[in-house]
Amino acid sequence: MFSEEALRDLLEKIAQGRISPEEALKRLRDLPYESLGFARIDHHRELRKGFPEVIYGEGKEADQIVVIAKKVISRRMPLLITRVNEEKAQTILSELPHLRYHRLAQVLSYGTRDPNKGQIAIVSAGTADIPVAEEARVCAQAMGNRTTCHYDVGVAGIHRLLGELPTISQARVVIVVAGMEGALASVVAGLVKAPVIAVPTSVGYGASFGGLAALLTMLNCCAPGVAVVNIDNGFGAACIASLINQA
Repeated sequence: MFSEEALRDLLEKIAQGRISPEEALKRLRDLPYESLGFARIDHHRELRKGFPEVIYGEGKEADQIVVIAKKVISRRMPLLITRVNEEKAQTILSELPHLRYHRLAQVLSYGTRDPNKGQIAIVSAGTADIPVAEEARVCAQAMGNRTTCHYDVGVAGIHRLLGELPTISQARVVIVVAGMEGALASVVAGLVKAPVIAVPTSVGYGASFGGLAALLTMLNCCAPGVAVVNIDNGFGAACIASLINQA
């Protein structure tokens, strides 16, 4: 309801006398945000950022998520709910069965945007990194981006990456997801011209310190054109990649 196109349509109807100022005021009453007591829904984010507010599911009760989700959906907006385990997801789906649950990504989604012309490549070092890569994929697609996935192509067998390189090189943005020592981001950035968004994961043995080792490696990357998000933050990588892809 509060997309740029919808507001333009509303203003045109006011100018043409097809809708009264009172009716327009009623429709705009919850702009820029709507208070639910336990949450304030940012309905203005669609205008500022090009995508509605995303619900972070971890730490929220299922019934709180349901109330927020219903408000967003009622305004005909696409919806993402991240970090939702399977038990909580089933509770939410019992109230909102039209949502889709992406189990590996732990994301609930509703609605999609038409994909734009660009493409985002999502690359994971190992199979254990796929859940974070899937969070990035699901979120990027919901934001209106085409994606290609290239999983388990880490530096322990660099020939696996080289076999995928022709497709990866066609992307406008590359998201690289890696745990352990996190070296894959540097390797990919040295081979492609597109910007690389590196996502360290908490995958690894004790000395990886829950992803800190990968994070530091990516921050110290010697290949140019690499940006780094927080540990396990596939959603954040998808947001940045989407902004670049749609610029």
